[in-house]
Amino acid sequence: MTDFSTIYKLSVVALIGFIQASSSSSSSSSSSSSSRCPVLECWFVQEKAGRGGGLTGATTQEKSLLHIRTEAESYDPESQRPPSDIDPNRIYIITDPAATLCHRSFNAPRGSIKKPQCEINPFLPQPSSLRWVASLTDSALSPIYLQADWFSASFQGLDKQLGVSAITRAPTGTKEHEVILSVTSKTMSAKTRLGDPVTLDCGFWADSSSPLVTSGFSVEWRYQTRGDGRLVLAYDGKTDRLADTHEEGATLDFEGLHKNGNASLILEEAKVRHTGTYICTVYLPYLLAQVAMELEIVEPPSLSLHPSTLPLAVPGQTVKIHCEASGFAPLPLELSWEFKGADRTTRALGTGSVSGHRQAWDGTYSQSTRLELDLSKLDLGRGGEVTCVAVHAGGTRRASMTLSIIGFSSPSIEDSMAMVGVALVLYGLIKFVSWTFTGSGPEKTNGQEKKEN
Repeated sequence: MTDFSTIYKLSVVALIGFIQASSSSSSSSSSSSSSRCPVLECWFVQEKAGRGGGLTGATTQEKSLLHIRTEAESYDPESQRPPSDIDPNRIYIITDPAATLCHRSFNAPRGSIKKPQCEINPFLPQPSSLRWVASLTDSALSPIYLQADWFSASFQGLDKQLGVSAITRAPTGTKEHEVILSVTSKTMSAKTRLGDPVTLDCGFWADSSSPLVTSGFSVEWRYQTRGDGRLVLAYDGKTDRLADTHEEGATLDFEGLHKNGNASLILEEAKVRHTGTYICTVYLPYLLAQVAMELEIVEPPSLSLHPSTLPLAVPGQTVKIHCEASGFAPLPLELSWEFKGADRTTRALGTGSVSGHRQAWDGTYSQSTRLELDLSKLDLGRGGEVTCVAVHAGGTRRASMTLSIIGFSSPSIEDSMAMVGVALVLYGLIKFVSWTFTGSGPEKTNGQEKKEN
């Protein structure tokens, strides 16, 4: 018995040790995989040389490969065999000290069809004439530092988890690039309710060893939709000045901007006109990187029914109900009607007569539908619940009212039983009265005859 107890204890200890070792190995593996820098397949896009007359030719695109790393370390290109469909001259090494490009969204699961999106383009550093950027390049002389190979690269992680725009630099004729400026966003696509505060994420990182960083930075936010655009906000970080033209209710976290590169746009109150594309651009002297994101203001409709209550209806009558949906955005909206009878069965009544949409001063929309119920053609029993249904991107809304029908031609089982009961009671009452009068009549007649005798 003692030997069995000892063996049992040893087995338990061994099992616990195995579980701990497995969990440790698993956590270590997941930790390493989450921080593993990817090898990204990209499109290298550039313009063809012009055909004379200063005309710009069409663009060309070639497959390329980017080996991402976080520090300058030895790299042997022979250690990894490149895909056969990629030109060896389009294989680059990108050193990203901020490890932004090592985010988990850039590591596609093995065998996955979904891939991160990536595009690189040749980039030409040049000064900007914008008022809030011009102060960064006071000197008319371009530094020798700019004489190098420059790329502009844009990345989008899986499921739009992260968007990155980076400016990289490599000594002329080499393929080992370093990230000099990167701009990121975690809100590539955002939705919010009308009136809620909104924060559109944008952050930037700049290589502190670059001579361009010492001259300061500028941040710009622009809005675009359907070909229309406007400046939302612009800030000169060197002179600590906000551009005169900026949208009311839009601001930045200036302390966070200077401390850790938090360039997020803060909208105090979401309005319908805020729906569209927002572009966050960060400027360094001669350089710029930008990310674009989508914001959609989604507000479900409010429903109201007219009349507020329905009078009693009779068979053959036509009942009219009006449903108004208001204060919703964006389009479209689907309106329909439902009826739920006493047996709790729901049936569709169609869309009714739907009006066109109307836009209010605040950009929201309204739309209505009118339902006409011809009780001579519809068998709705004793009535039930009539519901207006509005299906919208912001959610489904319902508004109901009670319809009561009296004097309908086909009584229910309960009504039939009630009528039978009433008939029986009346029959019994009549019999009782009849028996009472019939029984007392002869007695009174006999009494009168005895008195006469």
